Amino acid sequence: MALIARARHKRKPVAEMNVVPYIDVMLVLLVIFMVTAPMLNQGVKVDLPKVSSEALPQDNNTQVLTISIKADKTYYWNLGSEVDTEKQQDRAMTLPQMTDAVTKIIRVGNEGGKRTQVFIRGDKSVDYGAVMGAMGGLQKAGVGNVGLITEAP
Repeated sequence: MALIARARHKRKPVAEMNVVPYIDVMLVLLVIFMVTAPMLNQGVKVDLPKVSSEALPQDNNTQVLTISIKADKTYYWNLGSEVDTEKQQDRAMTLPQMTDAVTKIIRVGNEGGKRTQVFIRGDKSVDYGAVMGAMGGLQKAGVGNVGLITEAP
C-alpha cells in the first residue's frame, strides 16, 4: 500500500526555464568586454626620430609641384624642376580652389608629356586633418603619389 501512496504523490514537471546557464554565459561575456574595452580606447604615444634623409633622384621628364600649407590653412605652391620651398608661384584660400588649380597643372603637364611629382609641406601648427584633407583633394585631382617634406634636424 505504501508503494501506491508514493505513486500518487509524484511531483509535477517544472515548466519554468532554467536561467542559471544563461547567467553564466552573460558573466563570461561581461568579463571579456571588460578586459577588451580599455584596449580599444588606448593610444600609443610616439616620438618620431629626427633623421637626415637623402634627396630623391630626379627625372628630367618630371615637373615638381611643391604645396605648402600655412598655419592659417591657406595653400601655396610652386611648380618647377626641383623641390622649392622658398618661392610661391600661386596660392589658394580653400581646399576646392587648390584642388582645381592642381587639376589644371596636372592636365597641362600630361598634355606636354611630363609627369608631375607632388610634395606637401605642412606648418607644424597645422592639424593632421588639414594635411589629410589636402592629400584627399590631390587624390581627386588625379595625383597618385604624394611626398611629404620635412626639415632636417
